[in-house]
Amino acid sequence: MFAYLEGKVTEKEMNSLVLDVGGIGFQVTCSMNTVNRAPEKGASMKVYTFLSVREDGMELFGFASREERAMFRSLTAVSGIGPKTAVQILGSMSLKDLTKAIMDGDVNTLSRAQGVGKKTAQRMALEMKGKVTDEELKAILGEDAPSAWMQDGGEGPGGGVQDTLLALQSLGYTPQEAQKAVAAVRGQTTDPNELLRLALKNI
Repeated sequence: MFAYLEGKVTEKEMNSLVLDVGGIGFQVTCSMNTVNRAPEKGASMKVYTFLSVREDGMELFGFASREERAMFRSLTAVSGIGPKTAVQILGSMSLKDLTKAIMDGDVNTLSRAQGVGKKTAQRMALEMKGKVTDEELKAILGEDAPSAWMQDGGEGPGGGVQDTLLALQSLGYTPQEAQKAVAAVRGQTTDPNELLRLALKNI
């Protein structure tokens, strides 16, 4: 319904802003990161929005960037994560750190986010793999964006890469160790079990 709002900031609270757009005050629920990026009262700001419609009412969420809004949508697609929890997660760390943790399957980092336990962090790592597009990764991570093989979990050469990365990390290897081991043997097999065996042998 609303793609974005642009107006004067009239109120700033811990998790919300009020924007005056043409004499109408829109209250938008925001992450701490977006609130911190907001200018002083009276200055103009553009926020990208998402309207959440439930049986008990509607709530407008605002984001400082398109990338943050895209991450919010990806988070709410994970079972057990609603809009409020998604905003808490976005405010718990930078968007760059959150994206890297998801791409690395770093459950320990994800579980430190507000409102996230270890089981929810595991679901995030599993359900969000491949959900962030290459364009979004480049916009968020810049030079730190992983190569395309990091997101490849399908069939053909490199199939099962993400599952192998997660399996190695569950065995105690760091995300960096897992990535290096899989990169060294990727393309030698399309069988996930064989890929894991080769990666373990390479460590």
